[in-house]
Amino acid sequence: MLRSPISIVTLAVAAAIGCTAVQGLAWLPPWKLSALMGVLALGVFLRAGNAWIRLPAVLLMFAAWSAIHGALAMDARWAASRDGEDVTVTGHVVDLPRRIGADTSFVFAPDKGGGADAPRGRVRLTWYRAVAPPKPCERWRLTVRLRRPRGSLNPGGGDTERGALQRRLVATGYVRAGPGNTRLSSPICIDAWRDRIGEALDARVGVHDARILKALAIGDTRGLDAADWDIARATGVSHLIAISGFHVGVAAGGGVLSARLLYACLPWLALTLPRQLAQAFAGLFVAGAYGVLAGLGLPTVRTLLMIAVVVLAGLGRRRAGGASLLALALLAVLVVDPLAVLAPGFWLSFGGVGFLMLCVTPRATGWRGWLGALLQAQAAMSIALLPMSLWWFGSASLVGFAANLIAAPLVSFLVVPLVLCGCVVLAWPALSGVLLVPASSLLSWLWRLLATMADWPGARVSVAESGALPMILATCGAAWLFAPRGVPLRSYGALLFLPLALPPRDLPAHGAFRAWVLDVGQGLSVLVRTRSHTLVYDAGPAYASGQDAGAGIVLPSVTALGIGPVDSLVISHGDSDHAGGAASVVGRYPQAARLSGEPGRLRFEAMRCLPGTAWSWDGVTFRFIEVPAQKIGKTSGNDRSCVLAVEGEGGRLLLTGDLGNKAERLMAAASLASPLPTVTTIAHHGSRHSSDTAWLRAVRPTLAIASAGWRNRFGHPHPSIVDRHAGMGIEVYVTNRSGAIRIDFPANARPYVEREWRRPRRRYWHE
Repeated sequence: MLRSPISIVTLAVAAAIGCTAVQGLAWLPPWKLSALMGVLALGVFLRAGNAWIRLPAVLLMFAAWSAIHGALAMDARWAASRDGEDVTVTGHVVDLPRRIGADTSFVFAPDKGGGADAPRGRVRLTWYRAVAPPKPCERWRLTVRLRRPRGSLNPGGGDTERGALQRRLVATGYVRAGPGNTRLSSPICIDAWRDRIGEALDARVGVHDARILKALAIGDTRGLDAADWDIARATGVSHLIAISGFHVGVAAGGGVLSARLLYACLPWLALTLPRQLAQAFAGLFVAGAYGVLAGLGLPTVRTLLMIAVVVLAGLGRRRAGGASLLALALLAVLVVDPLAVLAPGFWLSFGGVGFLMLCVTPRATGWRGWLGALLQAQAAMSIALLPMSLWWFGSASLVGFAANLIAAPLVSFLVVPLVLCGCVVLAWPALSGVLLVPASSLLSWLWRLLATMADWPGARVSVAESGALPMILATCGAAWLFAPRGVPLRSYGALLFLPLALPPRDLPAHGAFRAWVLDVGQGLSVLVRTRSHTLVYDAGPAYASGQDAGAGIVLPSVTALGIGPVDSLVISHGDSDHAGGAASVVGRYPQAARLSGEPGRLRFEAMRCLPGTAWSWDGVTFRFIEVPAQKIGKTSGNDRSCVLAVEGEGGRLLLTGDLGNKAERLMAAASLASPLPTVTTIAHHGSRHSSDTAWLRAVRPTLAIASAGWRNRFGHPHPSIVDRHAGMGIEVYVTNRSGAIRIDFPANARPYVEREWRRPRRRYWHE
């Protein structure tokens, strides 16, 4: 039987589908079973002659390959039974350590064969108040306390556990203080060179001005703060800050040009090596050197693979088409790392280049053709990657088209060549300054312009989560819109964006409401939604890294659930684990009413939540219950927490902040009692100094929810509190085990837990 040919593009698509399909599983088979399935699929592929049989075999083969990698990576994770255990490890620092105030965060690779107690892969560590922080490549012996990778799970939020799997991190932890922490050696490696180049750039143009230069030159984004990234996302230029594939192509072009100039000066070299071949190798070498210094990110690797294929095709005197180049690069990435499909960069990188190849067809020659192709490329990229950006990040930018028309040529054709040439001559300060100072000035001007554009309407577009199908339909619609001439009804591709832009809305009925207790770690944040209004009660903690739960969890959840804008923000009291993210919420929704039990401790103006204050939204009543402040005296802010009752027709929600026993005992039992079935947050995350028996008898909750961090150092919720609730027939949920929790309060039924984000397990990498 004649074997039916399969194009390399079809093969690559089948491989990508196979690797991706596995990531939707809640459980993986044992790796040995996956290996057997992969071998059988390979046999079918080699022996079958029909393409309709060979293609499913390819899909199954790569699915098995991805399942093997996933199973082995999960097996290598730090055992949950050993969480909190101290262990001494010897190894070396990977990548560039990040300094956060007095603390240092870094990835550490233990030596292989380090013993049964050592972790079986890379770990992410934090060294608090490190006197002599570790540097790239250094070998250390460290005493560390480790735990299994685990993060919060919320609607629209990031997935820490997926990121750990994709990066092959088997544990997280911190360095324990002690004399046993010893630097063993300081070898030189690529990361050490990157660090030294970064220090030299700081010295040449200043630390602040060098932050983006370092990102372009060596992929060092440590100097970029949250405001920088916000500007980049709002203007759609994030791909320019990190080293993009196009920048690698520019570097390759520089290598080709250098070889051409060399042959022009020394034409006799052609007798030894043909000029075309020398140009190809020079381009590959320069691009490879740049890619290595850049940290070999996914776009960099993709471009390097495509350049390598071009060189190999040239050696074989064959011409490689653009689609074949991209497909071969895709196959190479999936063979080496099938879990790359878990990274947003995989889809944005290959998808973006694929769209450019499909949609950009110059229709004129000369500068008109170049300008037309540039406009067409920017329009295609801005619209084609919009669905993927919304899917991965929850937001996208409509300003990106205009911003990239200015930023892309400026950065790619002026700044990047100046920076790379400046880095080559860093040993000569005067010469490097001639190149780096203009590059820094251009970037400073560009960044001021982008900061202005970030405030334009449409800079931050977001839609509610609506599943993968609307994203796929919108992506297909973009391909249809920008398809080559001859494809019929191209304008109808815009209709495929409608399911993404207008997701179905399931709103509570009049007199009903919903609440989401978010998984913010050791803190509290609750979203309450009536039919047409949204309230946020507390906004979670601020973090040492400068980030906060308001920007990272609360706002993405509001967007993903489609319940914005926020009409009212209540901050129970001023403690950081409740108020830390509040400023981010105010920044996004400045029109929201603001109330707090301790307005003086907040970074923005707010009204005090006065007892008896009440209002009604859509048949749901909100009222503050009195906590007798005059009887509390000078106590901690916990007892000054606003206690908010939300009462619908079928149930009541009681939000208690960090209320303690003293304040609970002073509250009137009559103000706490209600004939409605009650759900309450367990005060102070389940501290044993809250929620005493008299309080519970007065409130009579049917459900209670504790918001607490996983294995937090306070032991919240305290076992005695959980037992006390259980002994009174109260069902208890904890966010560190359930993830975010949605509670529905129907108008004509008792309240119930509608969903837990961590249960049932939906992905195999979730704990």
